Amino acid sequence: MAKEIKLVKSLIGRKKDQIATANSLGLKKIGDITVQPENAATLGKIQKISHLVEVTEA
Repeated sequence: MAKEIKLVKSLIGRKKDQIATANSLGLKKIGDITVQPENAATLGKIQKISHLVEVTEA
């Protein structure tokens, strides 16, 4: 399975580690969408920035 991740809130003013996490998922600006595999690393990243993203099944 895969997860479709969409950035819905701005990264401006966020902590550096949250910005780095979003960038590692391929999310740079509001509205960016990426599809990532459902594994432990990806789920951990999603949990870290869950307040900034929307996640759906791809």
